[in-house]
Amino acid sequence: MPFVRAGGLTVHYDLTAPEGAPTVLFSNSLGTNLHVWDPVMPALAGRYRILRYDMRGHGMTDAPPAGAGYSIDVLAGDALALLDALGIGRVHVCGLSIGGMVAQKLGVTAPDRVASLILCDTANRIGPPSNWDARVAAIRANGIESIADAVMERWFTPRFRADRPEIVQGAVNMMTRTPVEGYIGCALAVRDADLAADDARIACPTLVLAGDQDLATPPDLVEATARAIPGASFALIPSASHIPCMEQPDALARQIRGFLDGIAA
Repeated sequence: MPFVRAGGLTVHYDLTAPEGAPTVLFSNSLGTNLHVWDPVMPALAGRYRILRYDMRGHGMTDAPPAGAGYSIDVLAGDALALLDALGIGRVHVCGLSIGGMVAQKLGVTAPDRVASLILCDTANRIGPPSNWDARVAAIRANGIESIADAVMERWFTPRFRADRPEIVQGAVNMMTRTPVEGYIGCALAVRDADLAADDARIACPTLVLAGDQDLATPPDLVEATARAIPGASFALIPSASHIPCMEQPDALARQIRGFLDGIAA
């Protein structure tokens, strides 16, 4: 379990070989950790150097109090601090949901460090603030467990929930074991984020992906984000909702590989 001190945090991360291969930085979604990417790793390992990490407030990374300055800017700064601490220069960035918001911010604030972006089930603005306020209030009153069923309905399609209940329960376990302060801090960061102006300034190659049945960031919203980014491509992941890396990992890995191979060519 590698840990490193970066940007004032103790950060949990995983970095694979081979050195010298293109590095892809994976950023997790709200209520998950670096293991959310486990299902896509077999198709990518060995081809790329893969850096995964638990973002601030998640997994085994430090979880400062929710009022301690969580924002997309801060989370992007955390990612850069991790790269600096590990001596990694330029990366491809793949982010899911809030991780995709972090990726968008990195594309603008650190263009010299970002070779390309892969934005999964994300947008430049996600949900009205009232929805996030209600979620935070529910967690404060009754714990993360109280929202688990509703979140799983957005994370996975009905078919997947019926066919793979063990994976869905694993996702519940991952989410409910997220530190409350970290979950709330990042939820408020999403609530307050508006990246539309940032997206217009992204200049690197960008692929935007959405599960075709995503209820959290519907495909129309994700596609609108793709249109806001100059030259971005958009594609749907069939039979997937908000967490395609768990529901349709092979399809997602094919999209990632095809995009990155196209850049290399």
